[in-house]
Amino acid sequence: MTEPAQANPQGRPPILEVRGGRKNFGAVHALRGVDLVARAGEVTALVGDNGAGKSTMIKCIAGIYGFDAGDVLFEGQPVHISDPSEANDMGIEVVYQDLALCDNLDIVHNMFLGRELKKGIQLDEAAMEARAAEVLASLSVRTVRSIRQHVASLSGGQRQTVAIARAVLWNSKLVILDEPTAALGVAQTEQVLQLVRRLADAGLAVVLVSHNMNDVFEVADSINVLYLGQTAAQVRTKDSSRSEVIELITSGSMSPVGAGSGPALSKTTTDSANGSTPA
Repeated sequence: MTEPAQANPQGRPPILEVRGGRKNFGAVHALRGVDLVARAGEVTALVGDNGAGKSTMIKCIAGIYGFDAGDVLFEGQPVHISDPSEANDMGIEVVYQDLALCDNLDIVHNMFLGRELKKGIQLDEAAMEARAAEVLASLSVRTVRSIRQHVASLSGGQRQTVAIARAVLWNSKLVILDEPTAALGVAQTEQVLQLVRRLADAGLAVVLVSHNMNDVFEVADSINVLYLGQTAAQVRTKDSSRSEVIELITSGSMSPVGAGSGPALSKTTTDSANGSTPA
């Protein structure tokens, strides 16, 4: 059930690989050895109980914090992400739970917030509107009435859509989504999950942070389970069951063969591009 340590079918290294990532806050060991593989064209779910280290991990990847130890490879090359702008320049975008949208601005201005296009000293409204419309169309977004609507008038699912579209506006390679379906209704959840799947189908690597196993098993290609600041396993979704993943979330390991219904599964360091497993 553990993902094989091999390159992806296209022969390219993963977009992102974390090996043995550690992060301390004084005496608190928030991350004690995390591993993650995120591939282009795939959705990788990051799951774990509250306090498992999910938020700390994505903030380290996004450059808000720095890993104290461990290796980070981006497209097969070792990197050190020192701040969010550096992560953005590499093609890493994060959509947090609060979405960071401004209700008093329209969709176009929210999508370009802080990165406005200019023509001389004025905003290039025409170029921003055209680019925003192009991105929304490429993601098959048809639920918004006008890209000049104020965000305050949008539903929860539409707001999430705008935040995700903003993340892919900048030639992104890796998009991290933090609980994108939290507090959404059934129909809106389905819209967002379809959008998540389209991001991967468009060739992006997507990391989906979620507590919802239904969402995870609907769209994820692989599942990375954190347990008390460590990676319990990264498994292929098609080879896993909800009960097995839940057992990893709650105990950090699977029952030994013969002691339960599933195969043995213990701490794995995930699959890597070169076939090695980190210590």
